[in-house]
Order: sequence, then C-alpha cells, then structure tokens
Amino acid sequence: MNKTKALSMIGMAQKAGKVASGEFATEKAVKTGKAALVIVADDSSDNTKKMFPNMCEYYKKPIYFFSDKEELGHAIGKQFRASLAITDEGFKNTIEKHLKQGLE
Repeated sequence: MNKTKALSMIGMAQKAGKVASGEFATEKAVKTGKAALVIVADDSSDNTKKMFPNMCEYYKKPIYFFSDKEELGHAIGKQFRASLAITDEGFKNTIEKHLKQGLE
C-alpha cells in the first residue's frame, strides 16, 4: 500500500472539492449516490466501523479502512476525520490503486 501517495491524492481530491468528510457528510454522499469510494480511519469507533461497511455493501460502494483519524484529517486540511467519501470517479480510481498496492 502506498500510504503517502494515497493521502496526497485524498488531499488533491479535497482541493478539487471532490471530498465529503465527516460522518454525516459521508453518509449523505453514499445514500445520494455521490460517493465513489468511502474511506474509514482504522482508529474510528466500533459503531462507525460497523455502520459504513453495511451501508456501502447495501449501496454497492467500495470501502477501505485506512490510516488513522489524524492522518485522514491532516490530508484534507482538517483536524480529525473518521470517515470521508471521494465523489469523483477519476480520484476514486487513483486512490483505490494506491490503497490496493501491497494488498494483492
């Protein structure tokens, strides 16, 4: 997994306005079909870790558990973020590629 590249791509997606971050915004993006990819921090609460996989499975959206709340937040210029949704197909493909490296 190329963590640095994935985090910098998340940052670029944020600058382009293609990120919905925070639990409420992420959930809304998934339910309205805007989310292309969901990322949940490894150190988020058990409730969050249970809610998003179920929701993503139902709405057929890819989900990754990645990094921690501080790094995810930092990548998008915020303090802490337990979850975020990438709302652009191009960014989704690139970020997913970096997240999958090392998993295969």
